[in-house]
Order: sequence, then structure tokens, then C-alpha cells
Amino acid sequence: MNLQQKSQEVRRVFEELDAEIKLFIDASQIGCIAGCGYCCSNPKVSASILEFLPLAFDLYEKGKAEKALEILDAKSEADYCIIYKATSLDAAMGFCSDYQNRGMICRLFGSSARTNRTGKKEIITCKKIKESKKEQYESASLSVNEGMPVPLSSSAYSQLYNIDFQLTSEQMPINKAIQKALEAVLRFKYYEGSETSEAAESF
Repeated sequence: MNLQQKSQEVRRVFEELDAEIKLFIDASQIGCIAGCGYCCSNPKVSASILEFLPLAFDLYEKGKAEKALEILDAKSEADYCIIYKATSLDAAMGFCSDYQNRGMICRLFGSSARTNRTGKKEIITCKKIKESKKEQYESASLSVNEGMPVPLSSSAYSQLYNIDFQLTSEQMPINKAIQKALEAVLRFKYYEGSETSEAAESF
């Protein structure tokens, strides 16, 4: 499986996951607060290279890969995700400018659960949702352990591991993951072009 095929497989996983997330959010009513970008403004959010291959290929196809790398080169470890657009001075309010191509971590947070040591499912969400949607959160916390369908973060990541363990296992700051995904796509496209040229010259 080449890099582009891996990206297509990641997108397939995302599409299936999004359908599961929608069912959970509709049933639990604990989706993110409109306009809130508090979690996205955290520069310590970590991600893997593989989950940002769809974004990297999309930027390449739109002719924006090199420009994105220039922006990333100018960022420091204190900067948040480049596709997050803040609408408040403290960056706590904002939106994702490329929602369709957001990473796995962005999809799962607030929309999935993990299993604790006792085997109980715990919803992965933030303090703001727990406080502002307290009743819905408490109800959903009971319901996910009584049969309410909820995406499991471990299952979602297992699917990515099955596509490419190495590109999934290494977690890094989100901008670094996007940068490395873009660099991988540019290398892939460069060598793909070189092989096409060599094949044409052989006739």
C-alpha cells in the first residue's frame, strides 16, 4: 500500500467514525459548544502523521502544500494548530478552517469514550462541556455503560495502526504532525513524478 492509498484508507476510517460520532452526539446532546475553540488553541495537543495525510494530500492537490510548510516553519512550539482560526484575543473562541480534513484527535475529543481499569466507559470531553451541559453529560455517562453506542478511542486508533503502525505510533505536537505529513506527501509526489518520467523516456 503506497502513501496515497494509506491516505484513502484513513479517509475511509474517518467517514465511518464520523457516522458513529453523529449518532452519539444526537443521542447524548453533549457536542461542543458553538464557537468554542478552547481545546484547539492548546499548543500541546498531540497527533500522528498518518491522521493528517488526507489534509496533506488535499493541500498538495490545491497547490497549497509549499505555502503551508512556509507557515509551519515560522511557527514555534507555543503556537496552536495552523488550521484553527481564532475569533477572540485569547484564542478560546474560533473554528477549524478545514473541518473535513481535521485529524483523528480532533474528531474523537468530546465525541468518544475510553475504557478505564474497571472496564467502565468514560466519555472523553472537556471541563467546559461537563459544566455547561452537566445534566446531559451525567446522563450520557450512565447511558454509554448501559448500551448507548459510543465510539471508542482505542478502537479508532487501532484502525489507524492497521494502516501504518509507524506513522500512527509516534505522537507529536499537532503542527509537527501536519508538517511531517506534508513533507511525506511532497516526497511521495516527487518520486512518483520521477518514476513516470523514467518510464516515458524508456520508450
